[in-house]
Amino acid sequence: MKVLLVFAHPEPASLNGALRDVAIDELVSQGHEVRVSDLYADGWKSEIDRADFPELDPAKPLQPSKASGEAFASGALTDDVKAEQEKLLWADVLILQFPLWWFTMPAILKGWVDRVYSYGFAYGVGEHSDTRWGDRYGEGSLAGKRAMLIVTAGGWEEHYSERGINGPIDDLLFPIHHGILFYPGYDVLPPFVAYNVHRLDDAGIERLEERLRERMRDLGSTPPIPYRKQNDGDYLIPSMRLRPELGKPEANGFALHLERPAAL
Repeated sequence: MKVLLVFAHPEPASLNGALRDVAIDELVSQGHEVRVSDLYADGWKSEIDRADFPELDPAKPLQPSKASGEAFASGALTDDVKAEQEKLLWADVLILQFPLWWFTMPAILKGWVDRVYSYGFAYGVGEHSDTRWGDRYGEGSLAGKRAMLIVTAGGWEEHYSERGINGPIDDLLFPIHHGILFYPGYDVLPPFVAYNVHRLDDAGIERLEERLRERMRDLGSTPPIPYRKQNDGDYLIPSMRLRPELGKPEANGFALHLERPAAL
């Protein structure tokens, strides 16, 4: 397989840097092709502004979605964005690796999503009508590919459990899993999460690295999180609400969008 790893940590000598190298080494040893986008090392520009759309009339107000759609359609996106889009189309698997900062991804990685996921590429794709609301949530430009997260967290695993103070890790990662990865079509694999990382000793790091190697070995066979696809009949269009007969009566929130409990 062809694997793109997007790495978002400012320190190459960090635990994240070590885990990145372990993942790459294991993937290469299994015969996979690997490319890496190291956002901090590359000096990735995270904010969207007029510089992203050089053909935009300076007299017109900047509407990012409209401007990105026009630039994508005319081939006028900036070279750095086009290069990342080409990598996404090349890759069979996308891995996003980052430390969990304030319950989400670092700003530089969010900026990568904001700029690379242009209108016409990752959203605004497909027919929009009274019976179909575009190619998204299981369909789209990146359908048929796989994606997963490698995440490090300073808190204990119990802190991110079902009754943990930080909230369940599945809920915290839902906006990324469902909204950033599943939305444009990826089959989203369960995340690899390392907890309590600031307190790991050498033996703990070795166990963590071996667990990551196992996940990389199973990258092509791990069952994805069973999210419901938008256009398979589970949702009412155009309200996009789950049909009332689906899901447990007492269920609500993110779990409603699973066809069955995820085996994480």
